[in-house]
Amino acid sequence: MIKILAACGAGINSSHQIKSALEEEMKKRGYDVKVDAVVVKDINEEMMSNYDIFAPISKMKFSFDVNIPVVEAGPILYRIPAMADPVFDELESIIKKLDK
Repeated sequence: MIKILAACGAGINSSHQIKSALEEEMKKRGYDVKVDAVVVKDINEEMMSNYDIFAPISKMKFSFDVNIPVVEAGPILYRIPAMADPVFDELESIIKKLDK
C-alpha cells in the first residue's frame, strides 16, 4: 500500500477533494493507495516520515526538508481532465518508481 499525505490550508475541503480524487483514480489504475487529508500547519517532520508521497494543494515551505516525492495536486480541483490527468500521471510515475 502506498501512503499519500494530502494537505491544504484548512484541511477541510480541498485536501479531502484531493484525497477522494487520488484514491479513486489510482484504484482505477490498479494501485492500492491510502490518502490522509490534513491541515498544513499540523504537518511536521515526524508525520511526513510516515508517508511515501506528499500531495499538497500547492508548493509549500516547511522548516524541515521534505524527503519524499512531492506532487502538487491543486489542478485536480478544477475537475478538468486536461489539468488533472498530468497530476495523476505524475503520481503514477512516482508510484512505479517506489516499487511497492
